[in-house]
Amino acid sequence: MVTVKEMDLGGRTLRLETGKLAKQASGSVLARYGDTVVLCTVVGADEPKEGMDYFPLQIEFREKTAAVGKIPGGFFKREARPSEKEILTCRLIDRPLRPLFPEDFMCEVQVICTVYSSDQENDADVIAAVGASAALMVSNLPFEGPMGEVRVGRINGEYIVNPTHTQLKESDMDMIIGGTADSIVMVEGDAKELSEADILGAIKFAHENIKKICEMQTEFAAERNVTNREVKAVEYDQELKNAVKELAAKTIGEIHRSDVTKDERSQKYKELYESITESLKEKFPDQEKVIAKHFDDIQYYDMREMILSEGRRLDGRKTTDIRPITCEVGYLPRNHGSALFTRGETQSLTSMTLGTKSDQQIIDGLMPEDKKRFMLHYNFPPFSTGETGRYGGTGRREIGHGHLAERSLEGMLPDEVDFPYTIRIVSDILESNGSSSMATVCAGTLALMDGGVQIKRPVAGIAMGLIKEGDRVAVLSDILGNEDFLGDMDFKVCGTTEGITGLQMDIKIKGVSFEVMETALAQAKVGRMHILGIMNEAISEPRANISDYAPHLYTMTVPVDMIGAVIGPGGKNIRHIIEMSGAEINIDDDGTVVIAALSGESASIAQSMIAKITEVPEKGRTYNGKVVKTTDFGAFVEILPGKEGLLHISQIDKKRVAKVEDVLKRGDMITVKVLEIDSKTGKVSLSHKAVMEDEEKAAKGITEETKTEETKTEEKPA
Repeated sequence: MVTVKEMDLGGRTLRLETGKLAKQASGSVLARYGDTVVLCTVVGADEPKEGMDYFPLQIEFREKTAAVGKIPGGFFKREARPSEKEILTCRLIDRPLRPLFPEDFMCEVQVICTVYSSDQENDADVIAAVGASAALMVSNLPFEGPMGEVRVGRINGEYIVNPTHTQLKESDMDMIIGGTADSIVMVEGDAKELSEADILGAIKFAHENIKKICEMQTEFAAERNVTNREVKAVEYDQELKNAVKELAAKTIGEIHRSDVTKDERSQKYKELYESITESLKEKFPDQEKVIAKHFDDIQYYDMREMILSEGRRLDGRKTTDIRPITCEVGYLPRNHGSALFTRGETQSLTSMTLGTKSDQQIIDGLMPEDKKRFMLHYNFPPFSTGETGRYGGTGRREIGHGHLAERSLEGMLPDEVDFPYTIRIVSDILESNGSSSMATVCAGTLALMDGGVQIKRPVAGIAMGLIKEGDRVAVLSDILGNEDFLGDMDFKVCGTTEGITGLQMDIKIKGVSFEVMETALAQAKVGRMHILGIMNEAISEPRANISDYAPHLYTMTVPVDMIGAVIGPGGKNIRHIIEMSGAEINIDDDGTVVIAALSGESASIAQSMIAKITEVPEKGRTYNGKVVKTTDFGAFVEILPGKEGLLHISQIDKKRVAKVEDVLKRGDMITVKVLEIDSKTGKVSLSHKAVMEDEEKAAKGITEETKTEETKTEEKPA
């Protein structure tokens, strides 16, 4: 049986269909919005793997290039590893779905969303998220949804649900919000320095549409009459639980209330845990994992109760306090810009590199090919947390953190017309104990300013946390790693003194209220201003000049019809210019030439050579040219790069020339004067005889002016 449900969303039809495709999956839904179509499938294992102590949810999002009538590039001509866009979309689907599964459910679940058609206006990311939720709703998995997800833009002060790619170009925000019918679960986006009220308004607007999407899914699932499987709560030996609590609770409370570093706290945890397992191993053999679970639970509840009851955090701070911050710029001697930002036990060493247009990243996906001039790359090596681990490819978390920092800074960069550089920022996290992505935003700002990039305003970031037990709520500024892990929310907010430029919210509970979000945004603003003040003490404005080690850009313009001449056949001319000058040259379709050189002399050589190629011959002007060809009736002389004229045999000398080759050979240099330029054909007539006559006149002191004066005198009446 095929089930179809439709609703209007932002003036377009959102359509969900199940029962026709991929029927062997636990759940399968074809989601369509406009002409963008995504197949979302869900498969859940019947039993958890032995020893599994976490929920193994795997989200995959893939774009088929056939969706826009393209054939993949590369040697194999097929889709390969996921692009950055696909990885980021996986995260946008994972984050709002994960909190909506029961705590004791440990069976492996795999969600695969495949884009089979794209109209290149309606982005598949939010459609895939809705389709994934709907697929879970029609499966037998214990999903506590539904979940809805929308994109919100704003044009001329009016919020728009699921704006098209065309509309986003005019929008002052691009936010993706996921939630249930009752509350918000996930927020991600960027904005053009908007106020906290504007952001909260967007989230509320999104939730009104999310509620409609959730209602649609509920009705859709009801028609399938699916019964969800039961999740059996894990039962633990109460005697063992009490024994662990008796041995651990007091000491854990003391550890939490002592001023120690992250490493010292971890070491105390380790020593206590080893002592407890040793004490209980005889009475409770082979129960190490259960003991560890109870041990972690005691940490969880004690830390949360300490914050809610005492207003004290693990490092002794109050809920609104921010850890000590130090900022250093110019930390690396040969980089184009660099900064070291340290906040508590979180540290980012960030470098900034300036490149040319040829360094831009080519983005090839379902949208028309595009180029990216600003890149921010975030690296999180295992030593940053004092651990060993896999050291190799970039993980999804690193891509997600880097993307958030990138979009938070991008709006503050100077326009490409004013600053035609490609910019790359690399943040290496050297220490981590909470919010390394926000440290990256701060360090990125400092590195840009140190490198002489004239950003509009500095940007800082701060991560907010949440502890919620019933009606008791505490919002935490600048959270630690443990507060993130044991808390209920990670709400990152980036911005300038004027407003918010980027934000991201993830929660571990089933939602937060607008009142909590409003409090978190207001508290984040206070923290952001504090951090910006400290950054301002390190460097108050961008340096006046870029680094001596960076390529300096020089711009000139050539006529559009001369671009081909500058490039030359097969790139011959431009390669010669690059070889002779040592500069890098890029030419736009509008005739703008950008010369990148490490010295003014190098740029000057390139400019001079380009100017000669694009120079237009002038009638009456003398040129020193090269004979490129001889014929019976004259010689062709190259007077400017790529521009030739005819030196007729009668114009070679004042005396009669019987044979051209008697006087001129190919490769000879000769001075010629332009006699005529044909207005229709552009053919140029040259004369060496005229040059000889001019030289004779000059030698006799006869100029055109004196000749004219003599003529006027002769014409006067007697």
